[in-house]
Amino acid sequence: MKAKDTKILVLDIDGTLTNSQKEITPQTKAGILRIMERGHKVILASGRPTPGMRRYAEELELEKYGGYLLSFNGGRIIECRSGEIVYQKTLPSNVISGLYKFAQKNDLGIVTYLGDHIIVGTRMDEYIELESRINGMPCRKVDNFAQYKEYSLNKCLMTAPPEKAAEYEKELQAMYGDVLSIYRSEPFFIEIMPKNIDKATSLDRMLETVGLTRENTICCGDGFNDMTMIQYAGVGVAMANAQEEVKKSADFITDSNDEDGIVKVIDTFILPE
Repeated sequence: MKAKDTKILVLDIDGTLTNSQKEITPQTKAGILRIMERGHKVILASGRPTPGMRRYAEELELEKYGGYLLSFNGGRIIECRSGEIVYQKTLPSNVISGLYKFAQKNDLGIVTYLGDHIIVGTRMDEYIELESRINGMPCRKVDNFAQYKEYSLNKCLMTAPPEKAAEYEKELQAMYGDVLSIYRSEPFFIEIMPKNIDKATSLDRMLETVGLTRENTICCGDGFNDMTMIQYAGVGVAMANAQEEVKKSADFITDSNDEDGIVKVIDTFILPE
């Protein structure tokens, strides 16, 4: 297949690729395998750390078909066949101590990711436990989170009840907005990323690197952190279960993640060739 004819299907994981049980249904899996067998590309794009995406990459045989993992909301992109990092951007080391102090002062959860572990800087809460469970990654509690500024970190995550998380998101944006990208991926998750890192920016750089085009890109998502890539795509798709604001930014609204909405996208935009 010529590059100009290659479609690129970019899929958020939670609430998009997977159903409410965090599983890929047989129908959705079959549809995705069908387009990859025809030479189209699949990219999984998630706020999850890379280890938390491996299960789905293996299930969809992305190594065999040359798919990609865009993890940490775009902080790292890996080519599955070679395992090579195609693109990466890390947090500035001088912000880690301040973020840690902010979390301590306001009794927020704060975590980062190192290897196959979630590094927990404050107390465990139900949201950190959820992050651990979703990604299949064990937590490691540390006494001095600030020491992790010595490592190359792709992101930090703060956690709080939704009504408080909205306030702290604004406070953090006011404090660090000139050097960091800060937004909520879920009502209780505050994502803290390097400046100008989001799914769309990283996707754009990756497509340029591998010689594919934005016009042939179909991006599907349901959360606030999917809006940039939905707006960027040749076709931006929101799931029926997406946040209302996300739906407004989309070109097309498909069925929900519990109704194989990705199959409808494939049948509508990729298979009628």
